[in-house]
Amino acid sequence: MAHWLTAQGAEIVTVAGRDPEATASLARQFGATAVGIDQLRTEGQSLLLLAISDPALASVATSLAEKPQAEVTLHTAGALDASVLAPLRAAGSSTGSLHPLMAFPAVLTDPGQADGKVFAFDGDPQAQALAVRLALSWGGIPVHVPAEARPIYHLAASLAAGGIVTLLATAAEMARKQGLPHELTEGYVALARGAIEQASEASELPSAITGPLARGDLDTFQRQIEILEKLDKGLAQAVMGLAELTLRLTSDKADTKSPPEARTEAPRA
Repeated sequence: MAHWLTAQGAEIVTVAGRDPEATASLARQFGATAVGIDQLRTEGQSLLLLAISDPALASVATSLAEKPQAEVTLHTAGALDASVLAPLRAAGSSTGSLHPLMAFPAVLTDPGQADGKVFAFDGDPQAQALAVRLALSWGGIPVHVPAEARPIYHLAASLAAGGIVTLLATAAEMARKQGLPHELTEGYVALARGAIEQASEASELPSAITGPLARGDLDTFQRQIEILEKLDKGLAQAVMGLAELTLRLTSDKADTKSPPEARTEAPRA
C-alpha cells in the first residue's frame, strides 16, 4: 500500500518496524528514514498507516500514542475496527481502518492491482474521508463496514479466500485416498477457477452452483458419499455439511429440500 500511495504522488517520510533489516530495506525503496517502532513520531504528517498483525495492533497503538503522531491514523486489519486505535484517538489523531479485501501473496507494487477491489473502512469522519479518497484513487470500491459487523465480515472473507483453498485441498485428499493420480489436482484447481469466473458473472451467486445436488440428483450424491465414508468418515461428514449448505442455497433448483442422511454406524467390510 505504500507503493500505491507513492504512485499517486504521496511521499513516504518515515518507515518504522520491529525488524531493523526489513525496515531499513523498505525505507531505502522510498528514500525514507528508518526507525524502530518505539521511536516513531509522525506529527505534521497527513497519515500514519499501520500495517501490522492484528494481535500486535492494540499494544502498538498504545506505544505510539506516547509521542505526537499524524493528523490521521489508519490501520489495515480486517477483523478489527477503528476502536483498537483508541489511545491514538485520545492523543489527538483521527482514527480509522482501511482494509483491502484482497490477498497479498507478495508485495503488490502496481496500484492497478487494486482496481475494482473492495476496501472496507470505518472510523472518525476525517479518517473515513481519507480512507474513501485513497480507495477511489486506486480504482477501488470503498464500503463502510461498522464495528459490530467486523467479525462476520472478516470471517466471510476468510471463508471466501482460505475456505476455497481448503476445499481444493480436501478434493485433492479425497482423490489421493482413492489412489488417483496427483495430476488431477491441477484439474480440480482449473475447475474451481472456472466456477469462480462463472460466479463472478452470475446475477446471484447460488445460480452458479453446479453438481448433482444443485440439480436435485440426490441418488448420485448418496452413492458417492457412501463410498467416501468407507475411505474417510471424517471427510464424508465434512462433505455432508457442505451438501446441506448447497441444498439450502439451491432449494429452488433441486427436487427436494431435504439432504440425504449420513450413515452414523461404522462402515462394514
